[in-house]
Amino acid sequence: MFYIGPGRFALPLSAVERVLPLARLAPLPGAPYFVPGLLDLHGEAIPVIDLSRLAGTPPDAVRYDTRILLVEVPALGRMRRLGLQAEHVAGVLELAAEPFAPGVVAAPWLGALARGAAPAPGLDGGLLQLLDPARLLAPETEALLFGETGAP
Repeated sequence: MFYIGPGRFALPLSAVERVLPLARLAPLPGAPYFVPGLLDLHGEAIPVIDLSRLAGTPPDAVRYDTRILLVEVPALGRMRRLGLQAEHVAGVLELAAEPFAPGVVAAPWLGALARGAAPAPGLDGGLLQLLDPARLLAPETEALLFGETGAP
């Protein structure tokens, strides 16, 4: 679970390959505003998307709990690694029940709404907006980030 502004968001734990500390990113000329650059992970160039920018909110100051969530997404016919820069990563949270509301049509990367399990008896776990990594990239962004010319 992590925050974008005041909103609570989550990725399925099974979708997260690794959680990495924020690192220096190499600029990617011509990339959309929500792609701050490439992460060098043991010699592999992995594009990183800033989830706050993607959601249309200004990026917050880098916090001690800002992380890069490493996921695999389908792009150009195969699975590719992608970093998701998330502000204020709060940890792992169990869902109280199955997601109950559909995603947002205007933002296909946003999945269903769910309710988090209560952190303690008598407390509400609150709503979470789930992210769907498989629907994160538009075709033109896939081509830019993973195209044949110097693909990461």
